[in-house]
Order: sequence, then structure tokens, then C-alpha cells
Amino acid sequence: MDLSARRQVATWLFVCSAIVFCILVVGGVTRLTHSGLSIVEWQPIVGAIPPLNEQEWAETFEKYKKTPEFQLVNHQMTISEFKYIFFWEYFHRVLGRLVGIAFFVPFVYFWIRRKLSPRLVPKLIGIFILGGMQGAMGWYMVKSGLVDDPRVSQYRLTAHLSLAFLIFISMMWVGLGLVADRVRETADAALRRMQRIGFWLCVLVGYMVVTGGFVAGIRAGKAYNTFPLMNGHFVPPEIFVIDPWYLNFFNNMATTQFNHRLGAWLLAFIVPWFWWKLRSIPVSGRARGVATLLLIAIAIQISLGITTLLLQVPVAWGAAHQGGAMVVFGILLWLNHELRVARTGNATAK
Repeated sequence: MDLSARRQVATWLFVCSAIVFCILVVGGVTRLTHSGLSIVEWQPIVGAIPPLNEQEWAETFEKYKKTPEFQLVNHQMTISEFKYIFFWEYFHRVLGRLVGIAFFVPFVYFWIRRKLSPRLVPKLIGIFILGGMQGAMGWYMVKSGLVDDPRVSQYRLTAHLSLAFLIFISMMWVGLGLVADRVRETADAALRRMQRIGFWLCVLVGYMVVTGGFVAGIRAGKAYNTFPLMNGHFVPPEIFVIDPWYLNFFNNMATTQFNHRLGAWLLAFIVPWFWWKLRSIPVSGRARGVATLLLIAIAIQISLGITTLLLQVPVAWGAAHQGGAMVVFGILLWLNHELRVARTGNATAK
């Protein structure tokens, strides 16, 4: 691929990543406003058109009235209130369709115009498959709340959230690879160590995403609304009250929130140390700049998390915290790329 084609494809992937970010934020609002079960059918094509008149709204509302959520929770809801929750779920689904089109159409164009290298095509096809899986997982998640309990499964919600991050990570990483300088191995042991730590920071942020999914899935953010202790305890005494013990990690509010807090504490200590260590080894000025950006993003994200918790998860704060996680992950991916191409003296590091 020539430089122009690489930049065009990278820009396309970054735009798609931005749409995925918007989907994540709207998805957070959808969850926090309890709007996710307002559309009881999965119609990828026909469902792109919302109700257009009062009769169609009445028919859609009647379908919602048959759900456990309406019968057990929202039985006094008016049609105007229904329209509000319908809007968020509809907007979320429209953005999902939009990113599918925004990915598929340019992919076909670049492929026909021979602007994609043979090594790149399988990666892009894999990302497209992940997108299809994400749509199916979204409906699979919604179905879990349309049976008896008017709440979606925390397992399916976490899988849905994790897939969104995986798609975002994949597009960002491929895009960064297209615009990065040529990559070479480094002989600098200190830099190689920082590269390994950068990778494990990505794993740690991934852990935060998964634990955050379970916190959201069982609404654990509504409990233990104190900081830095959890109702007076660093480790709540009730973290293993459920039998068998391993279910506490997925069903116990104390355990899921403790796990999420533990990851935040680790990031609060490791990222500043990582930033400081990068100042003492020969890396590029841009790598140091991105590391500083990561430090700021982590500080903001942890502050958002604490504020969200103390305020018992207001919609705006909760959605901002969820979006902040993707911002942190994006900056961390960028930093990992910069460390792979950072110039050290006369050598170029990978």
C-alpha cells in the first residue's frame, strides 16, 4: 500500500472507531434510563424506520405492554413516557446500523480500488464479523429481559460491552499500524520492559471493562456509595456470602464493585509510575506526550468513577464514565504503538 492509501484507510478506521465510541455512550444512556427493553423485536432492516403516526405508536406501545418490564415495573407509564425510552434504544440501534454501513461500503470501495494489502483484508473481514456478532449479541442480551425478570442478564450485557471494546480496539490498532513509522525491534532492555508493561496495562484496562460490565449488569453502583471505603470497610465482609463462592464475582454487589475498585487502585498507582519511568529512558517526545495524556485521562476517569459512585449513578455521569473507559483504552493503544516506533538514539524501537 502506498502512503496515500494507508492514510485513507486509517482515517476510515478512525472514523468508524469514533462511531463505536458514540454507540458506547448512547448505550450507556440507554442502560441508565432503563430504555433497552422498549423495542421488543429485532428487525435489522424494517426496524430502521420508527413509528411514524399515532396508530403505529399505539401498536408499538401495545407490544411493550406485554413485556415483564411494563407489567412489573412500568405499568403506569404513559405513551409519551414510552416514546422517551423508545428513542434511546432506537438511537442506539440506528448507530449500530450506521457503523455497519460506514464500515462495509468503504471496505468494498477500497477493495475494488486495490487500496488494501493482502495482509490487511483478513483483518478487516474479521472486524466486520465481530460487528455482526455484536449486533446478534445485542439482541440476545435484550431477549434475556423479555422473559420473566425485567432485567437483562449481566453475563450477556458484559459480553455485549466487551465486544464493543474489542471492535474499537481492533479498528484503532489496525489504523495506528497504518499511520505509524516503520517498526523495528529494539535492543534496549528498559524499553522492552516498558513495552511489556504497556501491554499488561491494556489487559488491566480490559479487566476494568469486564468488571464494570458486571457492576452495571447487577446495578452494583447503587450500593456502597462511599469512598475510599465501602461502607466503612476496605474489603466488605459480605463479598463471599453467595454459595458456590465463584458466583460472587458475577452476582454479588459487594464483590463486583470491590473487583472494579481494585482495578482502579492498581491503575492509580501503576500509570503515574509508568509515566515517570518513561521519562528516564530514551523514547520519542511524542511517546512522552501520549504518556502524559494517558496520565491525565486516567485521573479524569477515576474522578468520574468516584463522582458517579458518590452521586449514585446519575445518567450523565454514568455515561461519561463509560465513554471515558474507551478514551483511556484508545490513548493506551496509541501509547503502545508509540513505544514500538519510538526513536532511541540512532535506532528505531519496535
